[in-house]
Amino acid sequence: MNSEISTSGNQSLKNFYALNLTDLESIFKAHGKEKFRAQQLFKWVYEKRVTDPELMTNLSKDFRKELQRYIEFSLPAVVSHLKSVDGTQKFLFDIGDNKTVEAVLIPSEDRMTLCLSSEVGCNMACKFCFTGKQKLQRRLKAEEIVGQFVRAQDILGAEQRITNIVFMGMGEPLDNSDEVFKAIEIIHSPWGMNFSRRRVTVSTSGIVPEMWKVAHNKVRLAVSLNGYDDESRSHVMPINKKYPLKELMDACHEYVNQTKDRVTFEYVLLKGITDQLEHVRKLYQLTKNIPCKINIIPFNEHPGSGFERPSDSQILKVQNELMNLGAHVLLRRTMGRDIFAACGQLRSEYENHPQQMDVSNSRLTRTLHLKKQVDSKSI
Repeated sequence: MNSEISTSGNQSLKNFYALNLTDLESIFKAHGKEKFRAQQLFKWVYEKRVTDPELMTNLSKDFRKELQRYIEFSLPAVVSHLKSVDGTQKFLFDIGDNKTVEAVLIPSEDRMTLCLSSEVGCNMACKFCFTGKQKLQRRLKAEEIVGQFVRAQDILGAEQRITNIVFMGMGEPLDNSDEVFKAIEIIHSPWGMNFSRRRVTVSTSGIVPEMWKVAHNKVRLAVSLNGYDDESRSHVMPINKKYPLKELMDACHEYVNQTKDRVTFEYVLLKGITDQLEHVRKLYQLTKNIPCKINIIPFNEHPGSGFERPSDSQILKVQNELMNLGAHVLLRRTMGRDIFAACGQLRSEYENHPQQMDVSNSRLTRTLHLKKQVDSKSI
């Protein structure tokens, strides 16, 4: 079993989940060990799920003891694990220094998608997003991102496998691109979780100078668009004032040219703001020359948002209008609303709502025990 977050404060210890093969080989070389020991250790941890060096029987007894002096195997602790009536699961992870992040498992007929967080809070301040109200507190390290994956897979068990990863949780992935792509490398690599890059999607609000890294790392690109022109997008997404739509669309074209893959545009339907037929006609004109699919996402309400979800009939009108125009459009099914795990609803909520929160006519109960559990930790 994997250990919880480390409380030792020993800066000489390297967290195993932050290391790629080259990193670990270099550490072993510095300690006078053979390079092949790195592959042995990766096999024990990622394939056999063993993190206690004393159980690694093909390592010498002396090496097992020495290993514990410079490698540790701590993972984020699971503070809360909620299950929705629709099968969605939400995790609240304690990453130390009084910080928490959320991740969500989303089931469907043929896949199990894990939505990962990349930051505690977010700098982008998108007006419709609950995470943005928390503001950026800290960027996650690679081991904290990998740790979300490992924890979620361990809880699922061997009979159910995570099939897809989306970086659509808390934070802007391209605001923390080095750690995000290092985590993807570790999860993807055959010495790591051996997870296909084609099943990894990085979603961005549009940090244009960083978007080339998505193509370079051969993962899928999703763009949170949520506007049909510069004025409408800037109204709900301040990032558009820095990187307006022409620059964003040019970056999307470049991604397609580099990868021969299509872009996913995410478009949140806000009542009276982005859900009118003239709005989606402009959206189609904006995106029609880029190989893409458009995910329309009915707004998921949260406290203090100031926005409303359109009626079901209006949502269907938007979908039909885009289809009639010739767009490849998908209506994203809302999952996990009863546990506050739907798109745009993630936040380290125990800090602000430790007791209870009324969500979409369902009562989400949080006990003070959760907060006491975290506050009492020596971190």
